[in-house]
Amino acid sequence: MDRMIYLTMSGAKAMMDRQDVLANNLANVSTVGFRAELQAFRSVPLQGSGASTRVFSLETTPGYDATSGPVHATGNPLDVAMAGNAWLAVQGLDGTEAYTRNGQMTLRADGTLANHFGQTVLGEGGPIQVPPNAEVNIAADGTVVATTPGTPPQTIGRLKMVTPDAPLVRGSDGLFRGAGGQPLDADAEARLHPGALEGSNVSPVGAMVSLIATSRQYESQMKLLQTAEGDEKSAAQLLSLS
Repeated sequence: MDRMIYLTMSGAKAMMDRQDVLANNLANVSTVGFRAELQAFRSVPLQGSGASTRVFSLETTPGYDATSGPVHATGNPLDVAMAGNAWLAVQGLDGTEAYTRNGQMTLRADGTLANHFGQTVLGEGGPIQVPPNAEVNIAADGTVVATTPGTPPQTIGRLKMVTPDAPLVRGSDGLFRGAGGQPLDADAEARLHPGALEGSNVSPVGAMVSLIATSRQYESQMKLLQTAEGDEKSAAQLLSLS
């Protein structure tokens, strides 16, 4: 009886965790450059005397879907979409270097190039400073050119783009970092699409179907718990008659 309870309780908990991941993916179906989280299950033995045969099934998020999202032209000179496996370097709120596929950029009041969330966009030599009243153009290799009225175009920096050899690690702030949090070297061969943005790679239909299936699996686990409770009551009644 206890084995059935452990199995159903473990399954119900795993389905709840999976629902959280799927709901987060579905909520970010319109987020620029979003990478869908992946789910996996692992077995964890129950610790304690007399419970060595009991194993929990826990859900984990081992990584993300590296498939590129659709690229949409915007015509905005400050919008860029990463090409291939290139990632854009930004400065996280904790001051560390992080990476994102979201190339929706803007200019701060002081002329510093930042992304849509206010995080500083990093160039190969640090933050990129745009002169006042300058028109900005970004080339496919990440070179940033500023043109001020009455003066010739001036190269003011190059966006730092990296191409990781191993999957990055998603942080709690939604940004990605290398293993151990160490900064990656800039890739001179990395390219981008100027005047465009990459959409989320989450399939809304697929995420919705998975969410419905997970909900039904959770309901099945709860019914099994009710069955176990009923069997326990029946067994107690039989024992009381003996």
